[in-house]
Amino acid sequence: MNKKVKLITVSITVVLLAILLVSTVLAEGPTPTPTPVPQTPFGRWGGMMGGRGGMMGRGYGLGPSTGITGTIPYGPGGCPMYGGWGGSTGTGTPISIEQAITAARQYVATYGNPDLTLTEVMEFTDNFYAEVEEKSTGVHALELLINRYTVAVSPEPGPNMMWNTKYGRMGGWMGGMLRGMMGGWWRRPGDSMTVTPEQAEQQAQQWLDTYLPGTIVAEEADTFYVYYTIHVLKNGQVYGMLSVNGYSGQVWYHTWHGDFIGMRELES
Repeated sequence: MNKKVKLITVSITVVLLAILLVSTVLAEGPTPTPTPVPQTPFGRWGGMMGGRGGMMGRGYGLGPSTGITGTIPYGPGGCPMYGGWGGSTGTGTPISIEQAITAARQYVATYGNPDLTLTEVMEFTDNFYAEVEEKSTGVHALELLINRYTVAVSPEPGPNMMWNTKYGRMGGWMGGMLRGMMGGWWRRPGDSMTVTPEQAEQQAQQWLDTYLPGTIVAEEADTFYVYYTIHVLKNGQVYGMLSVNGYSGQVWYHTWHGDFIGMRELES
């Protein structure tokens, strides 16, 4: 790569980072001062790139069921970069799980892809969580959140948006651009993961033993592009969930759900 191409690549990267930073600052306003909390492999708030749980240091607050104490500077389930995804903000009576299922199916239908099917909906105190699967491959495609009061459906933050190489924000043209700038380091949807489901569960359990002792991983790891999502159990009941990167083995705990209420598994 000659000097001119390198300069153009660096310039594009700087511009993209500047746009992202300005958009984030404008969206959230003054940054509140959080109470110090324990360190985790992803910085103080368990997210990506060493920040408060989200991308580039301005992300998601801790949920009440994590067992890790600290303030929630942006509110339960909130995300200053993308808004309050599926959060508990609202008044009145929360919707039922049947209404959440209907809303999620309507959202999936907007993709116009008959291969996508809703397989699971879980109810938490802060939102409903839904999983979408590809019928033809059995690979999970999407993770969604449904607002308990407004019935708004949105992509789940975290791994679903930042690690998902086929359906996430880092897929498509953005993933192609990153592969070009990073010499192919950014993975393609069809790439085989180097971390097996068994290794992902082992990695997740090591993380839980350190940061949430008394919790264990469920027996099955759901495979996505290119990561795994695993339910976390305590005393035989669902306690939360986390994801494991299929290449690095990094663990990302889903801190935005709140406490588990119930779930419904659906026929694909």
